[in-house]
Amino acid sequence: MKIALGTDHAGFDFKNQLSEILTSKGIEVMEVGAHIYDANDDYPDFAEAVARAVAGGQVERGILVCGSGVGASIAANKVNGVRSAMCHDTYSAHQGVEHDDMNVLCMGARIIGIELAREISFAFLGARFSGEERHARRLAKVIVIEGSR
Repeated sequence: MKIALGTDHAGFDFKNQLSEILTSKGIEVMEVGAHIYDANDDYPDFAEAVARAVAGGQVERGILVCGSGVGASIAANKVNGVRSAMCHDTYSAHQGVEHDDMNVLCMGARIIGIELAREISFAFLGARFSGEERHARRLAKVIVIEGSR
């Protein structure tokens, strides 16, 4: 699996650790930044880069880290084709994929530690959309809403 991984300054060290964890398990990681620590950088820049990589098919999924996970999730969801959510537990991470076809995971480096982030990331990456009729029906409605923007 190939994923995009991005962060602002708030998750810089966190992203670097997570990247090592993921690549050690055979996941191909396309890092979109931040590549250097800059206390004045802005999360929307990295959220957009991850979201566009996912929406454009360069990667299968994306992971974003910011201070809380909230801002990155809001920004990523502005890109058509992206279904991003902030998850700080494994159940939401896999259920978001299985029921809602979530394709971008956001986490807060100021909220959780790296070990929990590892577990959440693997729950997210290991999950597949169920395709069940009720989930497909709901996803179709979400896509209609997205197209009305």
